[in-house]
Amino acid sequence: MKLFVNSIPVRIQKLSKGFKISDYDVIVNGGNKNIYVGMLIGDVLINDASIAQIDRIFRLMRRKRLQKLRSITFTVNDRESVKHFVKSRFKIIKAGGGIVRKNNSLLMIYRLNRWDLPKGKLEKDEYWEVGAKREVEEECNITVNMEGKICSTWHSYSLNGKNILKKTVWYAMSCVDDSEMNPQITEDIQAVEWKNDEALREALFNTYPSIRYVIQRYQSRYNTSPGDTEEIS
Repeated sequence: MKLFVNSIPVRIQKLSKGFKISDYDVIVNGGNKNIYVGMLIGDVLINDASIAQIDRIFRLMRRKRLQKLRSITFTVNDRESVKHFVKSRFKIIKAGGGIVRKNNSLLMIYRLNRWDLPKGKLEKDEYWEVGAKREVEEECNITVNMEGKICSTWHSYSLNGKNILKKTVWYAMSCVDDSEMNPQITEDIQAVEWKNDEALREALFNTYPSIRYVIQRYQSRYNTSPGDTEEIS
């Protein structure tokens, strides 16, 4: 479960799974009940976390802009129970999106002053693949072929006082026709552009951590390396 809370990467892993102390700036023992904002700096590990602690920190992350927090990892005894609890605290929304390839370039959209990947909410009873293809074609006014699943991401945010957890399933796609490519203005998309290696590398400095994660997974799965995203922290 790759989760992002207000764009901050969150990992939930089994307590028995090893970790390197050098990977974290702050390590907190789960027995310490006094976890406060000042501790949440850089890459943080909460070791042997309780469900109550996870819930409290999630609420804190949703309410406050923790600009110094880069990522947070929780190790837990029962990962499946924690995942079930986390999902129960939110309204679940399903979405689909994709990475479209044409020759040696990837397609990105510019929305709300950041580079992004085309994606959108699924319609009622719509299959993931169908919704992802539809959203990409609608947002960019192109035609694509589906090539395979890349990964799934979970993104938490608040909307109209409700806590939302959006699951997005991402697919690799190839461009069939982009002769009439245009941004879908009604979805606040300002531009649609093909990005070669150099342009993608620049765009990734102005995007979301979740988008960098999806592109990294795409590169790993399809043995490509446009943009050299591993250098972007």
